[in-house]
Amino acid sequence: MVKARHSRFPARKSSSSTLILTVLIMFTFVVLILLALGILSMPSHPGDLPKANDLSTIQQNMKVVENDGKGEQWVEVISWEPRAFVYHNFLTEEECKYLINLAKPHMQKSTVVDSATGKSTDSRVRTSSGTFLARGRDKIIRDIEKRISDFTFIPVEHGEGLQILHYEPGQKYEPHYDYFMDEFNTRNGGQRMATVLMYLSDVEEGGETVFPAAKGNISAVPWWNELSDCGKEGLSVKPKMGDALLFWSMKPDASLDSSSLHGGCPVIKGNKWSSTKWIRVNEYKI
Repeated sequence: MVKARHSRFPARKSSSSTLILTVLIMFTFVVLILLALGILSMPSHPGDLPKANDLSTIQQNMKVVENDGKGEQWVEVISWEPRAFVYHNFLTEEECKYLINLAKPHMQKSTVVDSATGKSTDSRVRTSSGTFLARGRDKIIRDIEKRISDFTFIPVEHGEGLQILHYEPGQKYEPHYDYFMDEFNTRNGGQRMATVLMYLSDVEEGGETVFPAAKGNISAVPWWNELSDCGKEGLSVKPKMGDALLFWSMKPDASLDSSSLHGGCPVIKGNKWSSTKWIRVNEYKI
């Protein structure tokens, strides 16, 4: 008579179950330790998460504690039509003074672009003086240009050289568009898609950057009572040394944004120094 053989598989199954249970216990123990140490955190309730396109938390997320003397930095959303953002303390006081001193010996009367010919021409709508600094001319400028690239998410090679501008009392720049209306200027680098305007000095009164076609409740800005009469004609940004204003001349669908119309209000008291960086759609050849 043949004896029945007993299968070894049940024993293996029991051993495997014990091993799995042991691994799960160890994993749970590790997770509890990580939670206690604050390395892991439990997901928030869906109602606690920010809504889509809600950038109200950007100010907190962008704050920097240690930043080589630039002071506290944060990005402030000021408009969606046009898309405009202020990066507070973008430049240090030393960088502002460096750019001013670098430009002073070369300042000339500012010109505008003739929409018919695409060439620079004198105009009464722009009464400031200015000069251009070659892109990447020294380490300080390269550092600033890299910072602009990080801010805009656009490669350095798409930017024109920095333009330094000086406005004395009474000087201004009438509302205008930064994008081109001619083919002459779009051959090298394509259309201007965005502008970064950096304020190199404080202004006692006037000198605001105003967007007269901006959408929204323009009088709701906290600094409304500090604006000049010109500044109250649209959404305005007061010049503050070290701050940088980024606004887009093109919409996300690549069409030109007419709400990006902007100008420089007359300086009433003090002097205004600023630096402008225009950013092209394509790589800009120097």
